[in-house]
Amino acid sequence: MLTTNTPAWRALVEHQKATAQAHLRDLFSSDPERFSRLSFELEGMLVDFSKQRVDQRTIELLLELTKAADLEGWRARLFAGDKINVSEDRAVLHTALRYMKPGVFPSSTCNVMPEVRAVRAQMREFSEKVRGGLWRGFSGEAIRDVVNIGIGGSDLGPKTVVRALSAYQHQGLKMHFVSNVDSAHLAKLLNSLNPRSTLFIVASKTFTTQETMLNAHTAREWLCAAAGDDAPRALPLHFVAVTSATEKAQVFGLPASNVFRMWDWVGGRYSLWSAVGLPIALAIGMNGFERLLAGAQAMDNHFREAPFERNLPVLMALIGVWNTNFLGASTSAVLPYHESLRFLPSFLQQLEMESNGKTVGRDGQPLSCQANPIVWGEIGSNGQHAFFQLLHQGGWLVPCDFIASAQSDFPLPGHQAPLMANFLAQSAALAFGKTEAEARAELEAARVPADQMASLLPHKVFAGNQPSTTIILPRIVPYYLGMLLALYEHKVFVQGVIWGINSFDQWGVELGKQLAGRLLPALKGEADSEGLDQSTRALIAWIQEYGDC
Repeated sequence: MLTTNTPAWRALVEHQKATAQAHLRDLFSSDPERFSRLSFELEGMLVDFSKQRVDQRTIELLLELTKAADLEGWRARLFAGDKINVSEDRAVLHTALRYMKPGVFPSSTCNVMPEVRAVRAQMREFSEKVRGGLWRGFSGEAIRDVVNIGIGGSDLGPKTVVRALSAYQHQGLKMHFVSNVDSAHLAKLLNSLNPRSTLFIVASKTFTTQETMLNAHTAREWLCAAAGDDAPRALPLHFVAVTSATEKAQVFGLPASNVFRMWDWVGGRYSLWSAVGLPIALAIGMNGFERLLAGAQAMDNHFREAPFERNLPVLMALIGVWNTNFLGASTSAVLPYHESLRFLPSFLQQLEMESNGKTVGRDGQPLSCQANPIVWGEIGSNGQHAFFQLLHQGGWLVPCDFIASAQSDFPLPGHQAPLMANFLAQSAALAFGKTEAEARAELEAARVPADQMASLLPHKVFAGNQPSTTIILPRIVPYYLGMLLALYEHKVFVQGVIWGINSFDQWGVELGKQLAGRLLPALKGEADSEGLDQSTRALIAWIQEYGDC
């Protein structure tokens, strides 16, 4: 049965109608204990839902949705290693990648831990050699630059974490990430690198991803040109691969010892916990990487064991469903007030929209409700001087996640307090706004003449009632970052269950790839453009005339 056909869903529809005029000002004024009831702390991480447009009855009704959708059953199947990725007939076991205890992964139907631990050991040995200056290039120089070549989860995951934990990065290594097939991304970087001290990581599950492999072949040619007659010996000193297609990596020129294995039960956007996280291990050390895993495992345990009414991923997911399906929000903003979390909005865009950006359920039937909202965002302090005007007075409902760290990872005198003041002020201003009476009182206190007041007053009113969640980490360290990322992963899973979606496939990504494969020969003049639409044919002709394909 579709969740939208259940009594729980219908009850929420009626509840929304009954509370449609409620304002966050009223919800707070009527409940002195609202913050304490709607905020939760887990191992020092604070998550505050009190500025969301929900009351206790809303939460109770949303929890009924978990019963209607059998969330307990789906959660059990996730951790058991059942093939819940039904369209690809695969298990989903990224949680096993961060299982840090000895023995078998609990409840797993297949014992993947020996292979997982073997790859971890391989990562440790390799990262310690590179970080210690023992892995040397073809001319005997130690590695000073590491270039990760990947795209999607093979780029966004490690790039987000390496940037977030830059305070702990090895000072002798510079980390770089290349994803765009546009030559401007790779060419500019290569011009700044020394081939004798550069290591490339080629991260591609299939070792056929067009963007990744084109960049990898170009980087290989660059290295071989520099190595000259030493090229055959140089390649395995400067390239490693992360892939499930070990034979293809060997055809590329890499020995088996340079290949770090992936598995088909790890989706790309959930892969940073695997050897795709090799750049993380190189940047912060394998001990730091394992602390990241431990933090994610702590959130796994919480998701698996906490009652739903106090379960952070469950509550976060349900409130998101409320905002999307009952309040009508079509977007959601991620606003980290932390420079080190600059890439977090991009990471979450892929995690959420590639997982749940669908109109068809697990059963292949059309969904009866809108699923995932559009996820976007930016560093909050920059956003205040860009798009926050629309959030405050644009008339759109845009739920926000405000994320900050209580302590700075790069402390300078006088910086953290103003940052946190802005962080707190914006969520409060979005929630409570400013009434006409308050605006009038301010203008009167400023002794604005009556004729000017009449024209200024409409511009000084802020509707407020914009819902937001506030997340505060004690500090940005591997453990808490792991908790934060796993929180969002499980949120996405819960929402997929509620909407009836398979959150672990991404067939929508394939269509553009297939079309690109058809268009490439036409652009290069190796095939005609017959059968293509008139717009595409005309655009190909224009590019052939003026471009340099």
